[in-house]
Amino acid sequence: MLDLLLILAAAFGAGALNTIAGGGTFLTFPALVLVGVPPVAANATSAVAVFPGYLGGALGFRKELAEFDRSRIARLLVVTFVGGLIGSLLLLVSSNKAFSLLVPFLLLAATLVFLFGDHIRDWAAGKSRSVTPFGTIGLLVVSIYGGYFNGGLGIVLLALFALWGLVDIHTMNGLKSGLSLALSAVSVAVFALGGLVEWPYAAGMMVASTLGGYAGAPIARVLPKSVVRGLIALVGFSMSAVFFGRLLG
Repeated sequence: MLDLLLILAAAFGAGALNTIAGGGTFLTFPALVLVGVPPVAANATSAVAVFPGYLGGALGFRKELAEFDRSRIARLLVVTFVGGLIGSLLLLVSSNKAFSLLVPFLLLAATLVFLFGDHIRDWAAGKSRSVTPFGTIGLLVVSIYGGYFNGGLGIVLLALFALWGLVDIHTMNGLKSGLSLALSAVSVAVFALGGLVEWPYAAGMMVASTLGGYAGAPIARVLPKSVVRGLIALVGFSMSAVFFGRLLG
């Protein structure tokens, strides 16, 4: 019962964090590992748990998505699908030992990307003239990462869009939500077919994360951005330290 309450609380918090600023993976993945789910299965189950939030985000930004040329969106979705499929299959064939070796570094990298996301986007925007807009290679690499471990994926996508020369944050968020949904959908399908998902946990977490997403909206209007960023950084660095400790121990 305590294990169930822990992961439901983590999923609720993840839904709220994803609505406010992102970073929900920092809660769901460690919580699942803490209750005894093997790392690879925990990563897969975490991806399933936050999936409803991506659907809600894509629906919320459907107006912004409609502004893109349909053929361009279709191409970007195909690239995202392929990259997500590759990343998900890589996780499928990863052993728990190999994935456990990578987890601390992935969590730390995702935390740093989240913490310095604004600086990364500003830097990327300054380089936009030297990068082909809507390029395939960059999106493919980011999608492979997202299919394997999606921590900090939203910030990485926004940085990529800045490299492409996009400047309107609403347009960027709309595109981020649509591509994240496509990537998450293929990941969930692969993980489900591969038998990696702990469904008794995942089902309850999906409900909790959806409720957390709704609860996050009014919180987002009240909390200063610096407080939210500091909270998520604290969680991210703490979880990174815990997993580095597990690795060294």
